Amino acid sequence: MKKFALFMAMAVLLTIFACSKIAENNDPVIGIWSDETISAKTSTKGPTGRQEWIFNDAYLGRYHNYQGHEIKVQTDFKWKKTDDVYIISYPGTDFKDDIVTMEESEEGIILLAIEEEEILAVRE
Repeated sequence: MKKFALFMAMAVLLTIFACSKIAENNDPVIGIWSDETISAKTSTKGPTGRQEWIFNDAYLGRYHNYQGHEIKVQTDFKWKKTDDVYIISYPGTDFKDDIVTMEESEEGIILLAIEEEEILAVRE
């Protein structure tokens, strides 16, 4: 009985000390970002294409590219932040990395592509 009690005490202590606290990520990029395109031929009908980035707190996310209501591309991505610059990479694809900064504009809070100096996405 003493061995069982000793075993249980060791198991409890091991469980308590083995648990580690996961660091909380409250980065403002976490959430849904999108970019809608409007075809010149159908401008009265509204957007014909949509890109969507869903950022999560584990430095991962999901990218969707819609044409109409149909998903044309769906892939996972990784993201990291260095200073005020976000790098979005798409492992397993031939997509080039998106290098962006977060800024406020007339459209709202945006992700601005540094190289192209154009809006990549707007926060939803």
